[in-house]
Amino acid sequence: MKNTLTYTSTLPKEIIQMIDYYARKLKIPKNKIIENALATYFEKLKKAEYVQSFRNANNKVEMTDMAEEGLEDYLKLIEE
Repeated sequence: MKNTLTYTSTLPKEIIQMIDYYARKLKIPKNKIIENALATYFEKLKKAEYVQSFRNANNKVEMTDMAEEGLEDYLKLIEE
């Protein structure tokens, strides 16, 4: 089963030129440059969401209380 899809889009000329340049320089296919760039970008987004969720939880006393209760329960389990 094929694990890839073909996708067609347009990009600014300058971006295409950079992709071409680095593909030749690094001797890797252009799609790998795009794939790696997107994977890095999505990882950055995921980290930002994670940080934001902690900031939101930090502002909510009930979330802190729940986390502390959960930690207490966990500690009881591992002490048994």
